[in-house]
Amino acid sequence: MIGGGLAGCEAAWQLARRGLPVRLYEMRPRKMTAAHQGGGLAELVCSNSLRASAVSNAVGLLKEELRRLHSLVMAAADATAVPAGAALAVDRQAFSAYIETAIAACPLIELRREEVTELPEQGICIIAAGPLASEALSAALSARIGGQYLYFHDAIAPIIDAESIDMSVAFFASRYGKGAGDDYLNCPLDKQQYLRFYQALLEAELHPLHGFEQQLFEGCMPVEALARRGVDTLRFGPLKPVGLPLAGGREAYAVVQLRKENAHGSAYNMVGFQTRLTYGEQRRVFRLIPGLEQAEFFRLGSMHRNTYVNAPLLLDEHSRLKSEPRLYVAGQLSGVEGYVESAASGLAAGVCAAAELAGREPPRFPRQTALGSLLAYLHTAGSGFQPSNINFGLMPPLTQRIRNKQEKNAVIAERALSALAEFCRVNDGA
Repeated sequence: MIGGGLAGCEAAWQLARRGLPVRLYEMRPRKMTAAHQGGGLAELVCSNSLRASAVSNAVGLLKEELRRLHSLVMAAADATAVPAGAALAVDRQAFSAYIETAIAACPLIELRREEVTELPEQGICIIAAGPLASEALSAALSARIGGQYLYFHDAIAPIIDAESIDMSVAFFASRYGKGAGDDYLNCPLDKQQYLRFYQALLEAELHPLHGFEQQLFEGCMPVEALARRGVDTLRFGPLKPVGLPLAGGREAYAVVQLRKENAHGSAYNMVGFQTRLTYGEQRRVFRLIPGLEQAEFFRLGSMHRNTYVNAPLLLDEHSRLKSEPRLYVAGQLSGVEGYVESAASGLAAGVCAAAELAGREPPRFPRQTALGSLLAYLHTAGSGFQPSNINFGLMPPLTQRIRNKQEKNAVIAERALSALAEFCRVNDGA
């Protein structure tokens, strides 16, 4: 097992819980990446949010499927959750510590803190090195598949010291009153303040990108790139004011939301503010936001190259290399996007590898499930393949027509969980 992120840890856990010994390699902290800050297993980098909780949302459905498949990542997330309205967010450090403790305590998992620079020549190997795989490992994999890699850039949002936020301006509220009421901290902007911030964002200096680093992923677009799409794009996106009334029922022109970064509420993540502005410009521009004039940043935003394989061309339905089926590719390296999706990919790889080691054909996760649909996307998407989060658009349509979106999603979820229950029955509880 190469990589101690969410996918690698989940895959190792699934193999071990089936009685199979695993050797798990993680190069950190001996060798760090451009985005990680510590050496803990399953460190969350981009955000502490695992997104929507309800099964009427595709990622919420995927999380529930993982729970029913005995996911270590979901056990850790549920145990370390912090208030986040209708979303599941975790205490980042506690989440990593939970998983590391579980892995360390498992007698069937041998954790090796060293870099893997070459792929093994025999035996089953799951490559879950993440989108920031080391240059040596990337070169080894690239040589194996003929150099057919794709690239995009991921962006990290800043984290702010809670004590530096002006609480006479910012107010607690969750959109449409969902959650406990203090899950999000909101910084309202009037029209003049918004236009001033918007113009500064357009004019701010950016970290340069090299020629091979120009492609951006639509699902994690930098805030300044969104701003360039039009003056109101942010107001209909991450800065939308709807559902967050001010005192007296008034509505702000735009609202910047901050989400708790930890259980103590001592740090806040700027929701939707992934960026490649220079550090100096981030401090200048983001302090134009009302309530953040004196903001102190625990971490500033940054950009880094993410790497993924051309899955439809290279991977089979079990996420194995078509050219060498003993090699699985899991996590973001396989072309899924997002923490939950990465864990799901790792879980599937672990389940399939365990079956293969037991002399059985790897199982096919039902197409009606979110997990099955996500895996199917990887090997059936056409040309122009890009990483994808789970969404209901990837899942088979219903035979009946339901106009109400929430009702429709609920039926899709019910169908998925029913199919998963049958899958687990046939596969001895999965």
